[in-house]
Amino acid sequence: MNKMWAVLKREYLQAIRRKMFIIMTFLMPLFMAALFFLPSLLMMRGLGEKKIAVLDGTGSLKQAFSTATQSSARRREMGGTGQMPGQLTIKYIDDRGDTALPVTARPYLERLQAEKEQRLDGVLLIPGEALVNPKAKLTFYSRSATDFVTQERLASMANRGLQRLRLSARGLAPDDIDQLLTSVKVDAVQLSKTGQQKTGGAASFIVGFMLTALLLIPSFVYGLEIMRGIIQEKTDRVVEVLVSSMTPSQLLVGKILGVAAVGLTQIGVWLIMAALAGTFAATTASFAGIDILQFLHPSFFVYFVVFFILAYLTYVCAYAIGGAACNSEKEAQQLIMPITMIMMLPWFLMAAIITNPDSPLAVGFSLAPVFGPLTMFVRTLVGDPPMTHVLTSILVSLATIAALLWVTSKIFRVGILSYGKRPTIPELWRWVKVA
Repeated sequence: MNKMWAVLKREYLQAIRRKMFIIMTFLMPLFMAALFFLPSLLMMRGLGEKKIAVLDGTGSLKQAFSTATQSSARRREMGGTGQMPGQLTIKYIDDRGDTALPVTARPYLERLQAEKEQRLDGVLLIPGEALVNPKAKLTFYSRSATDFVTQERLASMANRGLQRLRLSARGLAPDDIDQLLTSVKVDAVQLSKTGQQKTGGAASFIVGFMLTALLLIPSFVYGLEIMRGIIQEKTDRVVEVLVSSMTPSQLLVGKILGVAAVGLTQIGVWLIMAALAGTFAATTASFAGIDILQFLHPSFFVYFVVFFILAYLTYVCAYAIGGAACNSEKEAQQLIMPITMIMMLPWFLMAAIITNPDSPLAVGFSLAPVFGPLTMFVRTLVGDPPMTHVLTSILVSLATIAALLWVTSKIFRVGILSYGKRPTIPELWRWVKVA
């Protein structure tokens, strides 16, 4: 026990004294925030302002498109960047009675490939029969076949204008039309089994992704640290000295628990930072009617620590196998990559799990070996799973960790002193049986 504690202490102190550990401990939350929000910001800025020509065969939709152009102009006057995808500069052409719109539109279509000053980003054709024929179709030409944002925006404006004209033709007053076409806002409210109400569905979706990544990434990062450490000790033949004074199992468990303590230290700092930021944000958001504390319930911290430890121990055993069985980091990565992709299945399915945490898919993954810690944490965060599911997931995860530690220790016992060609899967199985 003392020897295992000595390995744990060495691994822990060696890691937390590194400058990179200190830097990443305080910068990782900022990096994670940028990882989620920066791509969205760049995407919105990259879409830019679109120049669109609308050829209207009905000759009656000028008001529908001029309103959108005026709204974009007002946003720019108020300090907008002009880069939001909804900001369109529309040139409206009244082609009332034109039965050959594709021919009339040729000069505008040629401008799709013109120089930047004269270039158009899209051309929308509205047939004259659109008012009376429900089967009529709009045609949208663009320089990109995947410009769905602009296409849907223009279609919405055109259809809303057509709806107004059809209702007006039936004798309805403009005020009545506005009232009929007014959209009603939907507030998402989660009702728990205890009757507690939580609002902010979109916020819960974002928070779920961010916290899941916060749970997942350290497990893989420190799993890699263990794999590299074992390979380095094998390369330097240090492990031969270590196993002469302790059992391979003591060495393996000491290394795993030492690195786990490093991960928990880093996670603890992040949780303290999140608590401080949450306190400040809760005070600020309360004035806007947002209860940020609903995402930071006390049970959240308990579940986070429990499932972080379970996820970490589950993933790190696989990396320890890679380090013990291989002689170089490149070989270990080739061996571990397929296993890592399988272990990350809950992350790839995270959108479906967050949006429907009680679906058979989410329940099955949360109760399954290996996948349980990550999936069940998400279910506790965005849903209200039965306590029996939570306890079952914890017990299954503990049994999985015990089995993986047993297999890992068997492979570790033989692999740390094995050199040369990387073993195959059948050879690893033989190591398990003979160790």
